[in-house]
Amino acid sequence: MSEYQQFLKERDLVDYYIRKGFQIKTITENLSGAYVYFEKKDSNGAKETETIHLLTPAARKYFSVRLIQQQNCQP
Repeated sequence: MSEYQQFLKERDLVDYYIRKGFQIKTITENLSGAYVYFEKKDSNGAKETETIHLLTPAARKYFSVRLIQQQNCQP
């Protein structure tokens, strides 16, 4: 798979979780990429978490932009 195709796949995954109501909670970066931890609270207060591993530099930049957008949208 080309790096661009990998980026598209990772970008779509980030967007999928954000559309489902998840918020980025924690990010761990290392030499093998970035682990992005998402969290979603339901109406009962229960937490649901998901983790994705981003490998491409473009996807790492993309989730950074989404994180800034998320922070600007919160009251």
